Amino acid sequence: MKKLTFSNEHYIKAIYELEHDDDGASISEIAGKLNVTKPSVCVGMKALQQKKLIERDAYHKVLLTPEGKRQAEIIVNKYKTIKLFLMKVFNIDNKTASADACALEHVVSLETIRAMMDLTDQQRELKK
Repeated sequence: MKKLTFSNEHYIKAIYELEHDDDGASISEIAGKLNVTKPSVCVGMKALQQKKLIERDAYHKVLLTPEGKRQAEIIVNKYKTIKLFLMKVFNIDNKTASADACALEHVVSLETIRAMMDLTDQQRELKK
């Protein structure tokens, strides 16, 4: 699969966070969460559908495919790892760490994420 764009990743993450018991997310919910217009969401959904990361049900709800869920979990875990790293290693406050992690999750490699995880685990061990 081709690398996802920042926009693709934002939409996937939003859908993942909005899906309720595999009930899907509406275009309105996605637009509200990301503070974008419904037409913008429709364009984004078309791109994700072409990449086979989402599908639409009979009620027009957006559902992640198994590959879409896998991608969403990678994105969410990257975010959590970066946020934890910034807070634990650099003592960054929660609000700043959240904003920075959201920006960094799109550009940091999995290799760097693994190193952050290792260092964060070491930090946890040192504090025991």
